[in-house]
Amino acid sequence: MKKIPARLAETLTLLLIGSFFAGCSSQTEPVSRAAAPVPTPRPATPETPEVLATIDGAPITLADLEERVGDQLASMESQYLRQRQQLLHTTTEQIVFDRLVEGEAAKRGMDKEKLIAEIDSAIEVTPADVNAWYEGNKDRVGGRPLETISVQIQQFLVESQRQKARYDFGKELEKGKEIAYFVGPYRANVEAEDAPTMGPADAPITLVEFSDFECPYCSQFVTTLEEVQAKYGDRVRLVFRHFPLSMHPSAPKAAEASMCANEQDRFWQMHDSMFGDQRQLGVPNLKEKASRLGLDEKAFAECLDSGKYAEQIQKDLQAGTQAGVTGTPALFVNGIPAPSGALPYETVAQFIEDELRRLD
Repeated sequence: MKKIPARLAETLTLLLIGSFFAGCSSQTEPVSRAAAPVPTPRPATPETPEVLATIDGAPITLADLEERVGDQLASMESQYLRQRQQLLHTTTEQIVFDRLVEGEAAKRGMDKEKLIAEIDSAIEVTPADVNAWYEGNKDRVGGRPLETISVQIQQFLVESQRQKARYDFGKELEKGKEIAYFVGPYRANVEAEDAPTMGPADAPITLVEFSDFECPYCSQFVTTLEEVQAKYGDRVRLVFRHFPLSMHPSAPKAAEASMCANEQDRFWQMHDSMFGDQRQLGVPNLKEKASRLGLDEKAFAECLDSGKYAEQIQKDLQAGTQAGVTGTPALFVNGIPAPSGALPYETVAQFIEDELRRLD
């Protein structure tokens, strides 16, 4: 089967992720805000006045609400903006395609629908295609047997081929025409100066990952990111941010341990050690890992026992929540949110290629 063009990445991955690629979800788990700073209140608008209620003349203000539910409001706003921008982006491309096809159909003296049917007529997905896709993605579909998801895979592959056939046809129709797009994807501000990084600061692509050391899907996603780094080298910088879910009791302390290791320039070594054995994330295990990695054991233990980085972990949680993160792993490509879950290399590469094309 042919490779799907990069500009279809978001459309196709959105079709795919909900059905196949799993992640650890926080949607039913409240995010702790114990040590998080109070968000800066946004300006009042006609829909949300600064004073929302009074009790005997004493006001309850928008700032009061921001202090209590600021993260939830910011997350809702982020998700709305993301969905709105995605709708604008994809619908603009669809209208361009429709008008090009209408013009071509008129030239051929045929109905647009008949021309579309001709484009789609070459689509064919065989049982062998379904089986090959399943075998190549078995570790990313939650261990579900082929017979339970073969219909979904079939539908996905048919839709992928349909999108590709129409994309290729549209690109042919674009030749000789001046077409400019002014609507881009939504971008979130998710970088942090104090976050561990890998790769050059001036890399054209920055990948920001929100992760949880106790999430099995985050462990799977490590392989994808290693493939990305091997392929793109200095063109990619990876930023790691923490999003320990309350469903994972060892994750917050593991996150702190990684930052204590970071003090001794061993963040990525500790990162690999914890993801390599997620059953051993208790405090004694973390100290043992630090010893095996050659860290200063006393300094590491003092850092971990003091909770020195607990507030920073909470800040990462808050930033992720405000950016619309609801589960792990969550990836942003130059601020563009990818669907949550243990994405395969091909999907991440498509997002990167799409972004590199925008930067040309």
